[in-house]
Amino acid sequence: MASDGQVVVKFGNILAKRCLDRRCSMELLRAAERAQSVSSQLAIVARVKAVTGESKASSELLLSNVQNLLRAVQHVLRAAEAACVKGLGQASADPEEEEVAAFCQQWRKNLTQHRAKEALNSDRDELGLRKTRGAKAEPTLMSLGQEPPPRSRNIPKHPSPRKGHTVMDRHL
Repeated sequence: MASDGQVVVKFGNILAKRCLDRRCSMELLRAAERAQSVSSQLAIVARVKAVTGESKASSELLLSNVQNLLRAVQHVLRAAEAACVKGLGQASADPEEEEVAAFCQQWRKNLTQHRAKEALNSDRDELGLRKTRGAKAEPTLMSLGQEPPPRSRNIPKHPSPRKGHTVMDRHL
């Protein structure tokens, strides 16, 4: 889990670098920094637990760190969504940046389509408030990361420095 946290941190840092809105970029950098810290703590706790053996205190500490990492990752993803909505600048020639940009463009396209469908099939009550029954939730970056990647000739797979995995090869 700690190494997956590092993948999310890298994702957040790439987006923060490309985000056009300074405030969103700073929030994303702070969220990625927090996730980096928690991920590192989790890796240390896991190594110590592996050496010291089974104890209730070490198991509780490990579980607490995992929960903190999950919260930190969710914060990164919410900040990444805001950055994508505000807009991203041009990607560099880096294959991982291109991959992240393609992933974010796909999510934004899904979000736009969802909002257009909602506008056409408005399920509003007499006050103009959206009805909660039957309404589909807006797509999130996390939900897009859990879907199997579409087969596309336009997005080549490129190896990263980490044993052949790219930022988006892992599910978020």
